[in-house]
Amino acid sequence: MTQPTIVLIGHGMVGQRFLEALVDRNLTETARVVVFCEEPRAAYDRVQLTSYFSGRTADDLSLVEDGFMARHGIELHLGDPAESVDRAARTVTARSGLTVGYDTLVLATGSYPFVPPVPGKDSEGCFVYRTVEDLFAIEEYAKNCTSGTVVGGGLLGLEAAGALKGLGLTTHIVEFNARLMAIQVDDGGGAALRRTVEDMGLIVHTGVGGKEITADADGAVTGMALSDGSAIDTDLVIFSAGVRPRDQLARDCGLEVGERGGITVDERCRTSDPAVYAIGECALAADGRVYGLVAPGYEMAEVAAHEIAGSAHAGFTGADTSTKLKLLGVDVASFGDAHGTADGCLDVVYSDSRAGVYKKLVVSGDGTLLGGVLVGDAEAYGMLRPLTGSVPPVAPEQLVLPAGAGAPAALGPSALPDEAVICNCHNVTKGAIRSAVTDHQCTTVPEVKKCTKAGTGCGSCVEALTSLVNDELEASGVTVDKGLCGCFGYTRAELYEIVRTLRITTYAQLLDSHGREEARRGDGCEVCKPAVGSIIASLAPTLGASGYVLDGEQAALQDTNDHFLANLQRNGSYSIVPRIPGGEITPEKLIVIGEVARDFGLYTKITGGQRIDLFGARVDQLPVIWARLVDAGFESGHAYGKALRTVKSCVGQTWCRYGVQDSVRMAIDLELRYRGLRSPHKLKSAVSGCARECAEARGKDFGVIATSNGWNLYVGGNGGADPRHADLLAQDLDDEELIRLIDRFLMFYIRTADRLERTSAWLERIDGGLDHVRDVVVNDSLGLCAELEALMADHVAGYRDEWAETLNDPERLSRFVSFVNAPEAPDPTVRFVPERDQMKPDLTILSGPSIPVRDRTLEGTSSR
Repeated sequence: MTQPTIVLIGHGMVGQRFLEALVDRNLTETARVVVFCEEPRAAYDRVQLTSYFSGRTADDLSLVEDGFMARHGIELHLGDPAESVDRAARTVTARSGLTVGYDTLVLATGSYPFVPPVPGKDSEGCFVYRTVEDLFAIEEYAKNCTSGTVVGGGLLGLEAAGALKGLGLTTHIVEFNARLMAIQVDDGGGAALRRTVEDMGLIVHTGVGGKEITADADGAVTGMALSDGSAIDTDLVIFSAGVRPRDQLARDCGLEVGERGGITVDERCRTSDPAVYAIGECALAADGRVYGLVAPGYEMAEVAAHEIAGSAHAGFTGADTSTKLKLLGVDVASFGDAHGTADGCLDVVYSDSRAGVYKKLVVSGDGTLLGGVLVGDAEAYGMLRPLTGSVPPVAPEQLVLPAGAGAPAALGPSALPDEAVICNCHNVTKGAIRSAVTDHQCTTVPEVKKCTKAGTGCGSCVEALTSLVNDELEASGVTVDKGLCGCFGYTRAELYEIVRTLRITTYAQLLDSHGREEARRGDGCEVCKPAVGSIIASLAPTLGASGYVLDGEQAALQDTNDHFLANLQRNGSYSIVPRIPGGEITPEKLIVIGEVARDFGLYTKITGGQRIDLFGARVDQLPVIWARLVDAGFESGHAYGKALRTVKSCVGQTWCRYGVQDSVRMAIDLELRYRGLRSPHKLKSAVSGCARECAEARGKDFGVIATSNGWNLYVGGNGGADPRHADLLAQDLDDEELIRLIDRFLMFYIRTADRLERTSAWLERIDGGLDHVRDVVVNDSLGLCAELEALMADHVAGYRDEWAETLNDPERLSRFVSFVNAPEAPDPTVRFVPERDQMKPDLTILSGPSIPVRDRTLEGTSSR
């Protein structure tokens, strides 16, 4: 009997998911499967496309396991798109001339970028932002540009803008709607997002469109005229103004398509020809919508595979379009009826324009949660989205208030009903996750991921997934292993106590005496070695151990940056960050920094932490540069270590007419006291001289704000990827009281936090939260304060500048070479090119010597 043939046209994310669904149903064992793909590479994660500019390679983005195609007998034709379909003969013909007959045809041709019909759109320097090859071309062209413009302020447009900014270009965003991300967020969310984006240095134009793209005599972009009469000087334009279904192949072979595009399908994803299916962005679903998100595409892939296999399924009648993304480092999420279109609905809103946080929940008159918008802080998304359509167990205002601003909502994933969808990408319910633990004997999160596919899409549900798995295991009587890693069955906090109490001074001693039996006398792993190295370093003065992190065994325990006391940069060079306590510096020291930067050709940047960073040093240059800096009175700024980074300050009462305390003096005192303090994660601080808060102290791990009566101490704040306002620990403190409480707080955090846990996450995780920390640190409820103060006193007394120590020891200096067997030879791969009167890394482009400058793909091509 002849095997039936299934032909798949398009091998994007949805196409690959369809192949996996065929494998799950054993269809690849009974049918021949042929795939035509237009791109030169197999399916990759288009959702994470922009991460290429953060160092991920095209291979890193791949969604196809090594050997997947061969293992399942799937014939994949890369770079060979299907060009015609003969439905009468049931054949597909590719660009290469290959013709394949089919019994079942599946169209997963995706979408193509919409380019507005503006004059000049085909000028050299105009791009779309859709494929890995697009990124290669943009990166190459941007080398000779100083400014760029993105047309479109939606999801992909903001990612493209972030990419241009990362390439060093002055970046404009042009959005025709009145706000950014108009589909996902409302006016309030759009305003918060815009403020944050503009604070990052991007220039936003809303409510206007591109009227014309101007070019020079050679046809290269020079600017853009806008519909309001203004103009932008720009060297590069990226069109990211939405997508359209790639349905031309379907049109050409006579399949029914929608009036506004999209291949018409029924609930079973069948087209007007029963032998042909359409899935993903090319399909017009039974509910009359074209879905541009990956999760609905995955559902359609599952439905089509079910139908082809002849198994029962619910069909595809529509999908949840909730989204959570990180755009330009800003969390943005929307779910349900985000715009409040339901009759009689009410809004519950929390807005903090200074922190860039906006949260809105839409509820009905009876308290049912209908939807919401989260900008700047989307941590609650994993809980709120599954609650949509139900009455939450707490008042809605408790669900939007930030930690520390009101009574916390005592909710967790375990409070959700079993039918709540936890993983939106793969439509995995809480009940399915529980079943993976109870019925399929999964005992770890990776096992549950493999069993259910939950957490393997965008990743936004992993935190909720982990909590559910652990809760279910504990409810089943299974002891959850909370050990640091495979080498130690203890948490980081427990290892800290073991090291402190038993005065253990080496990693080997700790592993052999307290490691798991199978790990003893081994080499350890990359999780526990730096964690234990940090514990020993933070306790070194108390233990009588060497506090120098590159002495003996300690050197092998350190993270990459600590190996050379400098931050490794993208091209293999290193940065130099001298400490500038409180941001105060003399003209003489400024001159030294300038001379060093000039003499060694270093890129120079003033940072948000009130320091001056120097980039581009080779490893062999580090000692020579630091010798000059140390001679001028500088010391290490510990930008490379999990330690105190900076204590920012405003100018305080000395200069500012609003200041009520000397914030600069206090910032300098604090930075010099806590410099070099090794901790579970980096530490940042700030001191503001009045309530106007110019130093942004409430965005720091510990922040100080002056009052007319002294100082207020805030703890547990941070900016970055998951911003959190610090909480008030104590108020109206004098200098001595302030320093004593900070000593206690920091040492209690170092003692009890998990590996790589910021103070913000620690404060929310630790039993009792802020109230417990206040009892311990302020009220001495555990009787630990004298011990915490003694530990800090040991640190202050034992502090030594790591770079000064290094320069005084020839043996320590010997490690600073690019090649051990040729210590005098510099690394030839570390190269630079000029940019804005400085230099930047000359990075190798991964696409090879021939790079297309512009995507000229027409709508009529048919894969992806």
